[in-house]
Parts: sequence; structure tokens; C-alpha cells
Amino acid sequence: MDGHGTLRLSQSGPVLTVSLNRPEVRNAFNAEMIADLTGVFSGVSARSGVRVVVLRGEGRSFSAGADINWMRASLDFTTDENVADAGRMSDMFAAIDDCPLPVVARVHGAALGGGMGLIAVCDIVVAEEGTIFGFTEAKLGILPAVISRFTLPKIGPSWARALYLTGERFGPDLARLIGLVHWTAAAEDLDQVVESRVNDLLTSGPEAVAAAKTLITECHGLDDADMREVTVRRIAERRASAEGQEGLRAFLEKRPATWTE
Repeated sequence: MDGHGTLRLSQSGPVLTVSLNRPEVRNAFNAEMIADLTGVFSGVSARSGVRVVVLRGEGRSFSAGADINWMRASLDFTTDENVADAGRMSDMFAAIDDCPLPVVARVHGAALGGGMGLIAVCDIVVAEEGTIFGFTEAKLGILPAVISRFTLPKIGPSWARALYLTGERFGPDLARLIGLVHWTAAAEDLDQVVESRVNDLLTSGPEAVAAAKTLITECHGLDDADMREVTVRRIAERRASAEGQEGLRAFLEKRPATWTE
């Protein structure tokens, strides 16, 4: 286990766990945590042997959004200072969103405000039953603006209209319905379900996983002709790759692929 400012990092084999480590404020964001998350996820693919990242929160909650003291300081910011501050937060979410490795969120307690942005940029989200979610910014007279770059593609404008405007809090059933959560689990089963998702990722080809993440982003918004061009080219590249060849041979020979050993 090693400290990284507001985070705790631990690596077990190919799995890196990144823990938000401000439990006394329910892992609320401040400028330091934003910088720490940006730095870790910008360099995570360079860490030796890492294939999967698990993002979690220490203490009672995953993340309760923005730190009240950080928000209080913004009262004295100029417009330009607020723009720069919001830009740094946007870049943090983008660093996680652009991570070439799969990111699994282990969510418990509460995910509110900016915590919803963290969920949106993870590839797989497993939430504990009873977790509270909410785009709560309107209750403070502000907007879930920065996170919308990442939450809107997940939930769409219809649910954004319903949930952004009311700022209401809701449970994991609705979070799952709108696409923010993929699996739910009882408290005693949460780690087991997360581990199962991680193990599934580790049995997939690591290059194929990274290529699949890129493909999903690359195909978004393409017309049919461009979609055909991109998808045909990408599967041809994977079939010709060493990893693709190994995966096919392993399947035909009824043996495990080398990346599972």
C-alpha cells in the first residue's frame, strides 16, 4: 500500500486499486484530490504489470461530491479563476475516461454531485444495495455542468431533465435503469462481485480490451458508411495481431490463452 496525497494505491498482481482517501469528508473533492486523480490515471498504463484498475472510496461513502471548504473558497474566485478551476476538474474526469485500461468502480454509501461524474467515466460500476445517488447541484443553486460531458452520454437528455432539475436523491435500481450502474450487490457480496468482474476482464486479451474501449469511442456518431469502414478495419487488425492469433489458436486447441497464465 502506498500513499499518493489524497489517494491510497495498492497493487495485487495485475490489479491496481485506487482508493479515495478523505473519509472524514466522505471523499469529497478538493483541488488536491483532483490533481492526484489526474496524475495517477494519466500515468497508470505505465505502471508495471497493471491490467485492471479498481476505483473505490475509503470510509462510509464512495464520494459525496465537492468539499465544502473548496466550494467556499470559490466564492472569492473571479470568473477566469472559476473557469480554470472547472477546467482542472474536467481534465481529471477525462484522464479516467481516456484510461486505456479497464476501470471498475466499487461504489457504496453515497455518490453525489461530482461523485456521479466519477461513476460515469468508469467502464464497469458495481454498487452496494442502499447506495444513494444524486445530481444534487441544483439544490445549491449551481449546475452539474462539468460532469455533463461524461454523464449525458450515459443517461441521455430525458433522464438528465428529470434528475438535474430536481436534484433528487435516488437508489441503485434507478441508477442501473438509466445506465450509471451495471451490477448491484448486498454489502457482504460487494467485493466478491467486483472481483468477479475483474477476473472476467483478466481473461480477456489486454490489447483487445484497450482496442474495444477505443472502438466504442471511435464509432460514436459515425454514419453507416464510416461505421462499416472503421469496424471492418479494426477486426482485420485484431485478427492479424499476435494477440488475436494466439486467442484463436488457444480456442481451437482447447487451452488457456497465454494472457490468462
